Amino acid sequence: MSIKTKTILKDKFWILEDDGVRIGTISLADENRFMFSGVEGTTYFDSKKALKNTFGDNVLINDITLQNERAVKADKDVHGFPTSTVPYNTMLDVKRKLPLFTKSSKSKSLYCAGYYIIHFDKGWVKSFCPKLITVERYDTEGPFKNDLEMRTALSKANAK
Repeated sequence: MSIKTKTILKDKFWILEDDGVRIGTISLADENRFMFSGVEGTTYFDSKKALKNTFGDNVLINDITLQNERAVKADKDVHGFPTSTVPYNTMLDVKRKLPLFTKSSKSKSLYCAGYYIIHFDKGWVKSFCPKLITVERYDTEGPFKNDLEMRTALSKANAK
């Protein structure tokens, strides 16, 4: 048994062959989850390691998952500001200078990318990727590109 994969779409879709005979396909279902479709049906694998345990070490080339992980890390960014998840429906509110995104393609809840400080009744608190509605309801400062900038602004705000 010599199972190998043939890339059809780079980092997304492969044909699985056993000694040159097609036995199914593997596709990237979401961020790091793989879907195998064969004669007996469809099976999901949560990692490349799980695929290798089932089909052997030759199932995927080493750099495929690594390239995908790097792409996901690079994609957690909206207009230069970091996000907590892979952003969808990215936009920039030019008037308020807010980088906005949703957490899924169908979501209607908008989040602000980056670090913020928000003034609640109890005082100023730090926040990473707050909802837009929170930023609209309370006094805020931000967005900041990193934790250090946000902590500096928080210290200044608390000193007032």
